Amino acid sequence: MSTFKIITDTTADLPMEYIKENDLGVMVIPYIIEGVTYGSDKEMDWKEFYSKMRQGMMPTTSQINPERAKLYLEEYLKEKKELLVLAFSSGLSGTYNNIRLAAEELMEERDDIKIRVIDTLCASLGEGLIVHKALQMQKEGKSLDETADWVETHKLNLVHVFTVDDLNHLHRGGRVSKTAAVLGTLAGIKPILHVDNEGHLIPISKVRGRKKALQELVNYMDKKMGSYRDKNDIFFISHGDTLEDAEYVRDLIREKFGIEPCLINHIGPTIGTHSGPGTIALFFMGDNR
Repeated sequence: MSTFKIITDTTADLPMEYIKENDLGVMVIPYIIEGVTYGSDKEMDWKEFYSKMRQGMMPTTSQINPERAKLYLEEYLKEKKELLVLAFSSGLSGTYNNIRLAAEELMEERDDIKIRVIDTLCASLGEGLIVHKALQMQKEGKSLDETADWVETHKLNLVHVFTVDDLNHLHRGGRVSKTAAVLGTLAGIKPILHVDNEGHLIPISKVRGRKKALQELVNYMDKKMGSYRDKNDIFFISHGDTLEDAEYVRDLIREKFGIEPCLINHIGPTIGTHSGPGTIALFFMGDNR
């Protein structure tokens, strides 16, 4: 029986059945749409969320504050005295730092507990994939420190690459200029972006047309796997309510690299607020990001 519990947050975009099956702890990062805050007490169906975005609704997101983080940790400490928290990238949110502060406060108050909080520098199913790797180690009987040290050592081997269907959502998030968003949309330009070593979203290239953009994700995987080419035993794909495109990318990867295991899930509202409908994101292990 494991001596520690692994906890992540809703930005990891892991399916609910996966969370239950692996007894994962999950902290909910709230989002606001039409003046209503959604999260642990009130949830919106993800299909409805994307429908509202397509109708022009503009959600916003919050973060887990230190007080709320402390409440979450106290609840999980009732199950286990050792906790490993794999948190959303500090390059995209203050949530990691708030959880770290809450953990430090709790460990000052109690000497019978141990909490390690890691800034994964990951997002969406990139964060989910690093959680998956940690769970594998836990099932192999590794200790909290062994698992946490592996994550710290290898988190920058977790490659994120994605494309969006509508540049205007990236403009709202300050990723592209208004002019680039308007002209790019008119010209059918599709940006390719990744998450860098500081956990920020960074444009790396652009192509014309949706199909080419999806193919470019697979080309990027080909370039970045390096010594992990024969060690990638699974890859993850998340999507902004565009399952068919996610399956298209999955099939290209299976054909090109022969990697069969794949987890596909929708992008939840916290990440989807900033990426928008039509986003496709691919996650795998490589020599570097």
